[in-house]
Amino acid sequence: MGEYRYTPVKFLRDWALIIGMIVGASLYLVYHALPALHPAGPVLEQIAKRVQPVLLFIMLFLSFCRIEPHQMRPHRWMLWLLLVQAGFFVGLALLLFFCPAMPLRYGIEAAMLCLICPTATACAVVTGKLGGNMAGVVTYTVLINLVVAVLVPLLVPLIHPMAGLTFGESFAKILAKVFPLLILPALLAWLVRYLMPRFHAWLMRFPDLAFYIWAVSLTLAIAMSTRAIVHNGAGAVIWEIGLASLLSCAFQFWLGRRIGRRYKCPVSAGQALGQKNTVFGIWMGYTFLTPVISVAGGFYTIYHNVFNTWQMYRKRKRDEAAQYIQDAISTRPHTS
Repeated sequence: MGEYRYTPVKFLRDWALIIGMIVGASLYLVYHALPALHPAGPVLEQIAKRVQPVLLFIMLFLSFCRIEPHQMRPHRWMLWLLLVQAGFFVGLALLLFFCPAMPLRYGIEAAMLCLICPTATACAVVTGKLGGNMAGVVTYTVLINLVVAVLVPLLVPLIHPMAGLTFGESFAKILAKVFPLLILPALLAWLVRYLMPRFHAWLMRFPDLAFYIWAVSLTLAIAMSTRAIVHNGAGAVIWEIGLASLLSCAFQFWLGRRIGRRYKCPVSAGQALGQKNTVFGIWMGYTFLTPVISVAGGFYTIYHNVFNTWQMYRKRKRDEAAQYIQDAISTRPHTS
């Protein structure tokens, strides 16, 4: 029977997400605690803002390389998820419009942001690791981004009027933010698939490359999220926003998996609804709501990545147990 050796490489692969989260938070906290490093802050911030989109582009490009165009088609579970995200967002927006002075307003706005925030571009990578349908998740990512581009500029002005910013301008701002990281990687991946088959085949020899790129991107995202939380200046409101983000995260993963079970895809639906593009969510908070609400995206980054780490840990243990049983059966002596 084979022995399972826990090598440093295996440890890094198994715990890449937690390592990335710890490193990202630690890097920013060390920077914050050492005034001598503060002059480099603006330069480091610009580097992070420029590097992260490139990493996301490469990661999504690699994911699209593993998906054939005909696999990207709508499914019924996607309609339910779109109704959930759009319905809750519209309902909470109307609630704040008719009751602007209601208590827990910051928490409600944080929940709005977490609920309408589109699916993460990295979702396909995690879904594939968990044994889900990568093509389905990517299809839903495109659909929900289109819905967000319409609903956010249509409804947010009801609760946060934006002087000089029309619906068309808001719509264009959102499309300009998501188009380069959604459509362009798909077009490039499919051009490579059909025009450069040898290069495409070579890329397919590295199935975990997108995952490691995501781990690096996660480190940057956690560093930026830690920065947002440390400098929010919201006082006690931060707890309200943090709790709203936690409840929104738990609710969406739970409901997504529950809907997905009806269509035999709990992993795909759960990840599509629960795993968010929090960098985009933070940007939406700053652009269309208020800076303090954008902290909800920072909290959500932590919550959904902790849950993803736990999910991958469970799957890894199940796979190891199944392999152990398979090895035991294959090595059992046969009796005549």
